Amino acid sequence: MQEIDFRSKELVVLAPLAGYTDLPFRTLAKEFGADLTYSEMISANALKFHSSRTRKMIEKSPLESPYIVQIAGSDPEVIKEAVLILNDIDGIDGIDLNCGCPVPKIVAQDAGSALLNDLNTMAKIIETIKHYSNKRYTSVKSRLGFQEKNSVEIAKVCEKAGADFITFHGRTRAGKYKAPIDYTPIKEAKESVSIPVIANGDITSLERAQMVRNYTNCDGIMIGRGAVGNPWIFYQIKNNLTKVSKEKITEIVLRHFDLMVEFYGNKGVGIFRKHIHNYSKGFANASEFRDRINRIDDPLSSRACIEEFFKSSTEIASAQA
Repeated sequence: MQEIDFRSKELVVLAPLAGYTDLPFRTLAKEFGADLTYSEMISANALKFHSSRTRKMIEKSPLESPYIVQIAGSDPEVIKEAVLILNDIDGIDGIDLNCGCPVPKIVAQDAGSALLNDLNTMAKIIETIKHYSNKRYTSVKSRLGFQEKNSVEIAKVCEKAGADFITFHGRTRAGKYKAPIDYTPIKEAKESVSIPVIANGDITSLERAQMVRNYTNCDGIMIGRGAVGNPWIFYQIKNNLTKVSKEKITEIVLRHFDLMVEFYGNKGVGIFRKHIHNYSKGFANASEFRDRINRIDDPLSSRACIEEFFKSSTEIASAQA
């Protein structure tokens, strides 16, 4: 496996994002610049009961090295069982504990961001992963706190419990996805611990990526929703480009479509439509195009329609905003 190079300070990571960062999307991100990828969030309970759907979600591309599987749960014993199952799966380089998901059904299970209300349990779970895992990395993805911001305390707990690195999203659980992003507590967390810290939240452009790197002095940046409809952001950051050409956008969109059909078969055509909605924003005649593509189920016809639209349509606004 490839080691994660935290020393460069230029690490660019694709965040785990339910419903989006499946194997095709992660492959696309890797091909166009992401250094590190994560699985979608995996329920430790689902792993314990050998869910076939969950095992499918863990599958990785040969390009994904290093590759981290993120798990969610609140019971150290269930976490232990999940870790032991992951130990038997080759190609996984690390296990990440989700301490950031704000979704009510996850919080109701005392998992995700709910762990920030009980740092003792969070520490116990990190220690469990560290002790039983045979993978190279144990990491944590966290919010700044549950109601109030206490990123420094969280970072210190993670470090003491044995985490190799931690990622902070710049909102509390109370802030969900709408509160103004705050990078200052991430900067403070970085200054308080010796383990690497990665910054996450509202990184949607090269300019924002540069600002976050410079301000927080973090060891890397993680991009999640900023890559939805905009996976060329990895290409932008790696090549220091403020704008990506329409030709490159077309190449990336078509590559994503091909990867979806390769992984899901003909079903990939329908699954890809949610991505097309995002990709076509900012292009002339996008509404008519979406209406047309929604009626096509054949992969070859669908691909030809997509290619024709992106090659011939003009940008009426920034498609990278």
